[in-house]
Amino acid sequence: MDAFTAGLLQRIRATESDLTRARDEGDDFLVEVELAELDDLRRLAAEHGVEVGVSGV
Repeated sequence: MDAFTAGLLQRIRATESDLTRARDEGDDFLVEVELAELDDLRRLAAEHGVEVGVSGV
């Protein structure tokens, strides 16, 4: 796995974790921010052929 792929997957995991935390804390604004970030990261992964595991987020 190259550095780009590893870094992208790490950012996705971190964003998923941040999203879960925001939901648990009831921070609706931060939930929207993290969802937008996650969408962008998943789009970037798809554009570069990086497979992202399906999560429950």
